[in-house]
Amino acid sequence: MEIIGYAASVCIGLILGILGGGGSILSIPILVYLFHMDVVLASAYSLFIVGATSFVGAIPKYKDRFISVRTGMLFGIPSIISIFVTRKWVVQAIPDIIWQTNSFVLTKRLLLLGLFAFLMVIASISMIRERQEKVADEGERFRPILLIVQGIFIGFLTGLVGAGGGFLIIPGLVLLTRLTFKAAAGTSLIIIAVNSLIGFLGDLFNYSMNWTFLLTLTGLAIVGVLIGNQFSHKLSSGGLRKIFGWFILIAGCAMMVHEVLLT
Repeated sequence: MEIIGYAASVCIGLILGILGGGGSILSIPILVYLFHMDVVLASAYSLFIVGATSFVGAIPKYKDRFISVRTGMLFGIPSIISIFVTRKWVVQAIPDIIWQTNSFVLTKRLLLLGLFAFLMVIASISMIRERQEKVADEGERFRPILLIVQGIFIGFLTGLVGAGGGFLIIPGLVLLTRLTFKAAAGTSLIIIAVNSLIGFLGDLFNYSMNWTFLLTLTGLAIVGVLIGNQFSHKLSSGGLRKIFGWFILIAGCAMMVHEVLLT
């Protein structure tokens, strides 16, 4: 299973490079189900892997002008504060057993992974729906207040479940700024990178990290993101949006079934 896990780590970067998000959709299941890690520690590792890989993947996107710096700052700064606070104090305060009856136990693992899967399914809907792609124009229907609020909210969710948040960030950027999917995906990469690495800093005070293992997975993911960036140029924004939507819908449903029915 570990060999499969190492091979699948390349796919983390591949998804990030092609779609601009979704790396954590693979990284958390890989760490939890293939490497048998505790869900909270896995979320910490995921933040570093996805953050470092997204940073590398954002460099060519910036050169191709698929990153909106203004949008990234409005969204990213409040999100950074929110994610650090969440990882440092909120996650640590959640008990291992939250609620228990004779027939059901709500554990910390079920809460975090269940919430993660639920958000994946919800976010997939706006990506799958047919919508005419518009040319990116930050001045048209740009909603800075909503961007800031969304940044705080997604920073909290990112910190809570240990996800980069691209599957939530990209739909929000498309709806609130009217960026094309490719521009939203590029901007998402830099936001994910900063958010994830800041969130990981909060975990450095709480856990002992296996750096050899962590850097190995990150290196494999970086190889994947470099390959994925090349594929992204060959696909249209509309096609990428629908692929992204179906991908996170299937992954979210699979996680829900596993955690609720099979665990």
